[in-house]
This record gives sequence, structure tokens and C-alpha cells, in this order.
Amino acid sequence: MKIQLVRQSVGAIKSRWIILGIFEDETGPPPGLAGTSVGETVDRLRVSKDVSGSSGEVTLLHDPAVSVVVVGLGKKDRLDAGTAFNAMVAATKRIAGKPREDVALLLPDVSDRAAIAEAMVEGVIVGTRGPGLRLAEPNRYPFASFSIVTTSDGDPVEADSIRRAEVIGEAVNLARDLANTPPAEKSPSRLADRIRAAAEEAGLSVEIWDADRIRAERFGGLMGVAAGSDEPPRFVILRHERGGDAPTLALVGKGVTFDSGGLSLKPSASMEDMKSDMTGAAVVASTMQAVARLGLPVNVVGYLALTENMTGGRAMKLGDVLTMRNGKTVEVLNTDAEGRLILADALSYAAEQSPGRMIDLATLTGACMVALGPQIAGLFGNNDALCEELQEVARRTGERAWRMPLDDDFKEMLKSQVADLKNIGGKWGGAITAAKFLEQFVGSTPWAHLDIAGPSWSDSDQPRRDAGGTGCFVRTLVRFIARSAQAGG
Repeated sequence: MKIQLVRQSVGAIKSRWIILGIFEDETGPPPGLAGTSVGETVDRLRVSKDVSGSSGEVTLLHDPAVSVVVVGLGKKDRLDAGTAFNAMVAATKRIAGKPREDVALLLPDVSDRAAIAEAMVEGVIVGTRGPGLRLAEPNRYPFASFSIVTTSDGDPVEADSIRRAEVIGEAVNLARDLANTPPAEKSPSRLADRIRAAAEEAGLSVEIWDADRIRAERFGGLMGVAAGSDEPPRFVILRHERGGDAPTLALVGKGVTFDSGGLSLKPSASMEDMKSDMTGAAVVASTMQAVARLGLPVNVVGYLALTENMTGGRAMKLGDVLTMRNGKTVEVLNTDAEGRLILADALSYAAEQSPGRMIDLATLTGACMVALGPQIAGLFGNNDALCEELQEVARRTGERAWRMPLDDDFKEMLKSQVADLKNIGGKWGGAITAAKFLEQFVGSTPWAHLDIAGPSWSDSDQPRRDAGGTGCFVRTLVRFIARSAQAGG
């Protein structure tokens, strides 16, 4: 999709399709459209209450010369990046079912115009990409040409910000595509190769460990989970080192390419979306690619632990004891609590490299969804400043994360009679005990953990959200890293 920023009057727009945002608490024709047939039509529909401007509402208007997608933006003083992003996803989904040669977006008249414009462009890119990767005929098409129209020469929106939004939107779609890829097509080795190709194209340094190297590096958790599969594991390291002497940020992603539960076998219905249990790794890889494409002057290293969790004859058994990278031993009492085992190795290794800060992302627990629902990530960490900054950036981006407790008494629930730890903590506080388990492998490194089990996947198609992988927190992480670059690391 060719994207361009255009400064011109509304009357000069030549596109056959125009996306127009309107506010719930405004009356009359939208700014710049007074006296036009489109403006009069919108005004008439407002009066008749056929159009309200409520957030995400989409109405199509057809004129002999132009078709207009009217999308509600809610109350003007409450418009933020999340609302703008979701509105554009909804708007573009309505018209991307057919090829469109030329579509224009008329930017709304708001104060934080540059941030809203970026979010809208990201929403357009995501909205024109559906989850149907293996459909015989596509059901969603990127626009051939897309123009962002601003009517003011003094507008703060610049071509660089539109380019940044384009890179981030494409990174979100990469994460979605990786999650939506069928499991037979993304064994750990094939997924590692696909990530390598995208990373090298973006300019990242890539290192991939095979099973022999993983074993030699004492990754007992990763090898234990992989033992039940015929597909060998992989460990991927992605490096973007353009920050000079500034501290390094480590990003760690869980990459279980299919999770059957192992011998603690999941019910069939619970396996239907388990091709997406590698979303943490997909988000890290996509974020790293975006950071490299944007050329951010930072030091960031991504660590991806990739494996299947299957039921083969060599699968780990309940009661087995695994020795992790940092020497701690873990009694396995549930093989479906496997993500924390592979993350333990990855976090231990990453912490040994002495990063300034570390963030991991994982579709880790159903318990987090019980606590927070399907659209909010659980945020845990050992460093208040890091967690507060990450939560603030997520809020500005419109992605939702809620800080959860990580008190020391939860460690008591992880005590084993035969090993240093057990891999489950009992009936209560499952998301917290999982995070507390991970904390045992980060040492003194400032660390945050995002349990994205809920927001990483949508079970059904919705106006503002496709079914399947969502690519959640790519937008937040890229902006978090960009913010670090501005602060000098």
C-alpha cells in the first residue's frame, strides 16, 4: 500500500473513497465540509439520529462522485490513540473486502494531531489485513494508494511520523501473521527461519541455536518441554545495537509453536487456538524488526525460546525434575505449565548478559484471563519505575495492562519437597504464582512481565478486532523503546 501525506483543501480531494471521522458531541457538518453534499448528508443523518458519532460506529455514504466511510470517534475530549486505532480498523474492514485504488483519510481537528494520525494509519494497515492466510481467494485487500489529508500548512503531522506509523502497523501484521500461521507450517525450526529472514531484511543481527547448542548451554527447561516432540527446539537471539554505551534492553518471548499440554493433555476445545502460544516470541520478533527499520539509536536484544509441547514417548512426566540454566531445579507437576519452564532458561541467559532492563511477554496463564478478562494484560515486575513507565506508554497507545501484585508470600506456594521449586503453585492466584516463578530467574535485573494470554487472541470477528492473533503490544513496545532512545537509553 502506497501511503502519502497530502496537504490540501477538502474540495481538492480526488479520491473515490474518503474516510471521515466525526465526534459524538459535535453538531452540524464536519469541519471543512460545510456547504458540500457530504457535509449536508452527515448533518441530516445526525439530526435524524441515524448517525451518532459513537466510538467505532461505521456508516457508508454514496454520492455520484465519492463514497464516504463515516466512522464515529466518540467524545472529542476523550479521543486517544487507542480509540483512533480501533476506529480505523473498523472503518477499513468495511471497505477492504474489495480492491480499492485510491482511499483518503481526512484527519480530524484535534489537539494531539500527530499521535492521532499515527494511530489512525496503524489502524488502516491492520484493518486491511485479515486473518485468512490460507483462503483460496483473499477476503481483504490493502488499498493501492492511501492518502492522509491535512488541510493546514502548520499541521504538526509530518511525513516521518506517517512513515513510523507504517512501519509499526506492518510489524503488528507480522506478529498477527506469525500467530495465525497453521502449526504444521511453523515448527520451531521453520519459525526460526522465517524470523531470521524478516530480521535480516530489517538489518538485525541473528543467531539461532539448534538442539545441541541448547543442550550444551544447559537450557534444561527448554529441552524438557521439547522432549515430547519430534520437532527439535530453537533459541533465537536478535540484536539491534545502535545505542553506543547506553544500557541494553532485553526482550524475551515465549514461543510454544503448538501446545497440546503434554501429558497433562488439554481438552480438544482448549487446543484450538494453541498455534498462537508463540505470540510472545512473535511480538518480540516483530518489535525488533520495527526498531531496526526505524533505525532507533538504542541497544535492544531479543531472546526467543521456540518449541512444541507434545505427548511423544520421551515427553517429560509429572514428577520429573529439570535443572535450569541458572542451576535451580524444578519439579514438574503439570506439563501444561510449560511456558514458564522455557522462559526460565531464556530469562536466566538474558540476565547473565547484564541488560539495563528486561521485559518478557508470554501467553502464560488462563488464570490471568479469569482475573482481568480477555482484553487486558497482566503486568508484573520487580521494579516500580519500569512497570509504571511501561504501563504509561501502553495507556497512551491504547493497549491495556494492569499492574498485579508480586508479594513474597506467593513464593511459598512454589516450594517443592524434592527440588528448589515446583512449576505450579496450587489453586489460587495462578497468574501471580507463574510470574513469581519467573522472578526466580531474573536475578537483580529490573524486570517486567506481561501475561498477554487474553489480548493476544480474539475468538470471534468483531468490528474493531479480527478473529485470531491481534499482535498486541507491538505498538506499545516500539514506542517504549523510542521513548528510551529520546531519554538516552
